[in-house]
Amino acid sequence: MAAQCVTKVELTVSCENLLDMDVGSKSDPLCILLMNTSGTQWFEVGRTERVKNCLNPKFAKKFMVDYYFELVQQLKFAVYDIDNKTVDLSDDDFLGELECTLGQIVSSKKLTRPLVLKNKRPAGKGTITIFAEEIKDNRVVNFEMEARKLDNKDFFGKSDPYLEFYRQTETGWQLAHRTEVIKNNLNPTWKPFQIPLQALCGGDMEKSIKVECYDYDNDGSHDLIGIFETNMSRLLQASRVTPAEFDCVNSKKKQKKKNYKNSGVVSVKLCQVVKRYTFLDYIMGGCQINFTVGVDFTGSNGDPRSPDSLHYINPQGHNEYLAAIWNVGLVIQDYDSDKMFPAFGFGAQIPPTWQVSHEFPLNFIPSNPSCAGIEGIVEAYRKCLPQVRLYGPTNFSPIINSVAQFAAQASQQKTASQYYVLLIITDGVITDLDQTRTAIVYASRLPMSIIIIGVGSADFSAMEFLDGDDGTLRAPTGEPAMRDIVQFVPFRKFQNCPKEALAQSVLAEVPDQVMAYFNMVNLSPPNSNTPPMTEEPPIQR
Repeated sequence: MAAQCVTKVELTVSCENLLDMDVGSKSDPLCILLMNTSGTQWFEVGRTERVKNCLNPKFAKKFMVDYYFELVQQLKFAVYDIDNKTVDLSDDDFLGELECTLGQIVSSKKLTRPLVLKNKRPAGKGTITIFAEEIKDNRVVNFEMEARKLDNKDFFGKSDPYLEFYRQTETGWQLAHRTEVIKNNLNPTWKPFQIPLQALCGGDMEKSIKVECYDYDNDGSHDLIGIFETNMSRLLQASRVTPAEFDCVNSKKKQKKKNYKNSGVVSVKLCQVVKRYTFLDYIMGGCQINFTVGVDFTGSNGDPRSPDSLHYINPQGHNEYLAAIWNVGLVIQDYDSDKMFPAFGFGAQIPPTWQVSHEFPLNFIPSNPSCAGIEGIVEAYRKCLPQVRLYGPTNFSPIINSVAQFAAQASQQKTASQYYVLLIITDGVITDLDQTRTAIVYASRLPMSIIIIGVGSADFSAMEFLDGDDGTLRAPTGEPAMRDIVQFVPFRKFQNCPKEALAQSVLAEVPDQVMAYFNMVNLSPPNSNTPPMTEEPPIQR
């Protein structure tokens, strides 16, 4: 792979004139990107955010893909109207799709095409526009911002302000970032946020940046509060002692009112440019990925001796549990130098006392639960199966908390040398949902990711709830996860796919999760000499 010509490309998506599928309101579109490099099988690359009540969405979340000059990379952009919280799109209204190659987009730079339905007929007047840009600059800009005395646009209550940042391009203004909405507040303070420098200004410190402030409305008719323009040179002068302040101006109001000054003031308290290390920077800089496996031995799997059981090993020596271990393990083992992998079972009665255990070593050696290579995990699983009694309940929190202990110890070292990935393979309904939510929220502060593969055909809605793609996961206390660390995939979705497809899907988010954690705690790769420190703004005389 190293010899191939690979470039990181960022894809920005917008749509116009989408079909309206909702009665009494407008569609709530989301765009999913699928890729196909092997003939017939598509795998999911990512999803944008869902934009509520909007037929002309500009998606803020961008797709990052590797562009191989010598490969034909088939892409499919599919747009759905999302009216529920499930990850599965089969119960959502389809608004149209575009199939093209990555090469077509890259050579056009900006590609606008009609959306078509599954029968290849036009999806009304719907169009999709994809803007491609090579990522050459891996710096990001950290912002801390607030506003005061914003205009009140709401009849009942106060405005619900959010900001949109736009970058100037040859073809007009392009959305770079959308902040969170602050409810019912004319003097909002937004949570600190990051925008890639390339997305914001293409690395040009003098290029104009437009910031629009809106009052959020549920029906999609967001009211403009005001606009200002600036550039990075001006923003970098901001500090907590002397914030950079901008009048938020509404031109329509300005024309009507004689002594109009502004519709509020937006204050930038912090603007700093930081080097953002990539996943490869960390791996090549000496970071180890520690892989742990947890296997579900609850009674709902069925008697392992029966061909109906999910633990039944067929005459070819396969079952879904083994396939999941092999497919994911073979990819991840390359990033672990000692190739020793702890492997646990949960939900079974184990000898000699036949007590139920929610975390027992598959090799029955509590002092050393590690197995040598993926082959060692497979062998331990095969030997363990006839020695335990499948029981219950299905508790995830003990094994998550156990791996989190190791991750917590690693985080104390203050180096980016260890990251933990826990693979849980389960047949379905989780019993200790509240404790698991608490454990995940705690783990989101640690160098740790959790992959859950659902085998069998049970109801996996609780798993989809744990995967934070729909919104921020919260503990029962209301405490939010600091980052999304859970990736859930139903195994059956990949039954007829090439074996690489499952690993590609479940591991797709891990590189970003590794980067997000170490950048969040400001740690550079172990063998790097340059810390991800701020580039100082010029001193103002």
